[in-house]
Parts: sequence; C-alpha cells; structure tokens
Amino acid sequence: MERVYIGLGSNLAEPREQLRGALKALAAAPSSRLVAVSSLYASDPLGPPDQPRYNNAVAALDTLLAPLDLLDALQSIEKAQGRERKAERWGPRTLDLDILLFGDRLLDEPRLTVPHYHLHARAFVLYPLAEIAPQHLQLPDGRNLADLLAACSFEGLERLDEPL
Repeated sequence: MERVYIGLGSNLAEPREQLRGALKALAAAPSSRLVAVSSLYASDPLGPPDQPRYNNAVAALDTLLAPLDLLDALQSIEKAQGRERKAERWGPRTLDLDILLFGDRLLDEPRLTVPHYHLHARAFVLYPLAEIAPQHLQLPDGRNLADLLAACSFEGLERLDEPL
C-alpha cells in the first residue's frame, strides 16, 4: 500500500456536508483505507472574488490503486456529489478532490501531476497536510514540508473548531 494525501475543498451546497460525504466515499474506496483527516479550515477563494469562502481539509489514504485509477475514483466521487466541470478555473464548486502526494512518486502525466503543481503555494493545503503528515515529511521532489510552510503565510486561512 502507498500513502496518498488528498486535498478536499468545497464552497457550494453545504460545504461541510460535501466534505463529510467525500470522506465517507474515500473510506469506502476499493483497495484503500482512510487513515487520517486534518482539521477543517476556511479559506478565501483563489478564483473569482464573488464566490463563498471554501471549506478545506486533507485526508491520508493508504491504497493499492494505481494513480490514474485513484484519480478516476476521486472524479467519480466529485461527480456523484454534483461537481460540474466548467471552463472557468478556480470557480465555485460542490467538491474538489486533488491528489497532493502519492507515496514517493513523481508523476507528470496529461491528467495528473504529483506532487500537486500548486501545493507549495496553498496555505489551505499545506497547513492541514502538516497536521497529519510525518513531522519531517520530504516530498518526492526533495522539498521539505517544513520549508514550504515557512514560506507560506497563514493569511486568509481560518482553522475551524467543528470536526469533520
């Protein structure tokens, strides 16, 4: 089994319930086991400013699935929860599931880049990831999570008390 970290985000249709539903679906994923979930965070949207704040978390999943099979499973969960893929990037959405890290793999394929290509600049990913990842996590590309955190402001991010 490989440890995979998945970023979860939602800002439409009861975002906390969307994330809870996604976690239930992840826990039921074939050949996989949900092993940890971060705290819930609220973050400012990256895209158009006229959208609600996001709810975000990171989950750790141990899986035997191949990367593209896991990606297909995640996109199926998104679709089941009402995700509509539109041309506009970073717009509002019911659910967004991103593979952040997949074991020690470096992947650069048309459908999947791992580590996630914006992981280093997204506080709403780095801070929840740091909660559930090993203390001295080194990414497959050689970067250290602690260094990425030190360079990424917590501004615009709020840790919520409500558990997922």
